[in-house]
Amino acid sequence: MSSSSPAVRRIDKTDPPASKPPMREALIAAAFRLFLERGYEQTTVDDIVTLAGVGRRSFFRYFPSKEDVVFPDHERCLADMTAFLAGGSGAEEPVGHVCDAARTVLRMYAENPDFSVQRYRLTKEVPGLRAYELSVVWRYERALAQYLRGRFAGLGDGTLRADVIAAAVVAAHNNALRSWLRSGGSVDAHAAVDRALAHVGSVFADRAPAGVPATDAPAPAAPAAAGSAARAAAAQDGGAEDVVVVVSRRGAPLWQVVREIETALGRG
Repeated sequence: MSSSSPAVRRIDKTDPPASKPPMREALIAAAFRLFLERGYEQTTVDDIVTLAGVGRRSFFRYFPSKEDVVFPDHERCLADMTAFLAGGSGAEEPVGHVCDAARTVLRMYAENPDFSVQRYRLTKEVPGLRAYELSVVWRYERALAQYLRGRFAGLGDGTLRADVIAAAVVAAHNNALRSWLRSGGSVDAHAAVDRALAHVGSVFADRAPAGVPATDAPAPAAPAAAGSAARAAAAQDGGAEDVVVVVSRRGAPLWQVVREIETALGRG
């Protein structure tokens, strides 16, 4: 039978109606269509619900604000990350565990590369969305830090150690993620994030509490590269990205790592 023409069949009254996309997905699709056609600031919630064919009440049932429709999956992703962290046995190497937790975010972005790239470009153009995204990133970092604080409880520098490592994991992950987004999704995002997180492991994994084995990781960069690597990361895209990656020598005290970060940010 030729496939050039569809087969004809009798329509039964019991046939289900043509399926529509779920309302949440319809609202997201309508919003991004309008954002791309008109611009984010020029699009209102009324415009979105009109195009989606629903009422305002339906919009706010799913999204507290217009900003939230740009980042529809971050709440689910944060919940998944928190559950992953809490689901550990307690015997896993803590730095490796938070690196694996960070990959939850990558998987969320990689589920829909086209949407992720569109959102990245839109976010770069709208300062308000950039500020919103930074608040979301801070929540991921806080979740990682809270887990690490529990693992490092009882250590004299446990809180500082947890916060520095959490910040390093987020910075490394986001540096690789944004490289992938800038490429239009053409590079291997998973390989890029793996390389970035391996650097974090090479610096911090051997700082785990006594009795917790360190994971294997590649040798860290030479100490002299620390300042230049940080400045290069800060200058990336003409300073448009708020990401700083610091490479420090193995065994460097945490206060020195913090000083290197402050220097890269121009606060030293």
